[in-house]
Amino acid sequence: MLFLAVFCGFLAEYQLEHKIEKDRAKELARSLYEELQQDSVNMSVRLKNRVRQEASLKWLMKYFKDSSLTNVSKSFSIHFLYGIYFRTPSLFEARTVLLDQLKNSGSLRYFKNMNLQKLVGELSVAIALINDRQELETQVRAQWINPFIVSHYDYNFNETITQDGQLLFSVAVDRYEKSNEIIPFQFKNPDQLDRENTINALGLYGISAIRATRQQHFQRYIDLNSELLNELRKEYHLK
Repeated sequence: MLFLAVFCGFLAEYQLEHKIEKDRAKELARSLYEELQQDSVNMSVRLKNRVRQEASLKWLMKYFKDSSLTNVSKSFSIHFLYGIYFRTPSLFEARTVLLDQLKNSGSLRYFKNMNLQKLVGELSVAIALINDRQELETQVRAQWINPFIVSHYDYNFNETITQDGQLLFSVAVDRYEKSNEIIPFQFKNPDQLDRENTINALGLYGISAIRATRQQHFQRYIDLNSELLNELRKEYHLK
């Protein structure tokens, strides 16, 4: 009888631990699912911004071949802003609170599905690669793009469209682009421009950096994010 009582107690404790682990796994899965959904939306926005930035850089590369820089159009100023001046709208920063918790606390063991564990690991690698690539973009920008801005950007134009800083810059640019208003943009120091070098610098930034990151590393993250969301839905019946 004593043996039976001990054995039953052991079974009850085992079942309780199993239930606790199962509930914990469901809780972690739901939190991770929500985090991934938010990042999916964020990535979609960043992806569109990159496509827009790449298109503006290509437009500018063609323009700088032989077009006038003394009386530039509104289109030129808009492409200059989206292609060269903007930076933050194209940067992706993944939310990694749950991913870090799963890896660092050992909580990943609650996921008994081995494919889930594998996908979590692969997503972490994809995020690290994106961060590395964006750091490389920052280096290219610091060496080639920022000096170009310092030499040629019209900060009087900048102050005019933002109403002396009263409007958020991204809001001001969007409003200006959609309006019929034309605000003069003076391309500074046109006589100092090395057109061929400028075209190559914009190509390096737009094609070798921005586009390459989007096509390879952003797309890898998108695929893994989608696969992980699907796996979580199937395993834990999430919606």
